[in-house]
Amino acid sequence: MSKAGISFEEMKIDMLKDEEFKIEYEKLKPRYEAIEQIIRARKEQNITQAELAKRVGTQKSNISRLESGNYNPSLDFLAKVAESLGKKISVTLN
Repeated sequence: MSKAGISFEEMKIDMLKDEEFKIEYEKLKPRYEAIEQIIRARKEQNITQAELAKRVGTQKSNISRLESGNYNPSLDFLAKVAESLGKKISVTLN
């Protein structure tokens, strides 16, 4: 059974052909890569946003906003989230 419509990856490839979109995408790429890693780690541990929030010492709504990309977290907050998932945060300047 195939899914109807276009995949996100196909849509992204098409949209990256637009130079203005590509510039904005590259600016936001590190944020979305971090979000993707947080969601993956949380799901691998089979914990809910509420459980992660409890571990971090914050509200579930803050984890929800973080995972949706509607929150620009501080480095300290990201470090707390990573630690709560048994991970370490690493920052690289290129």
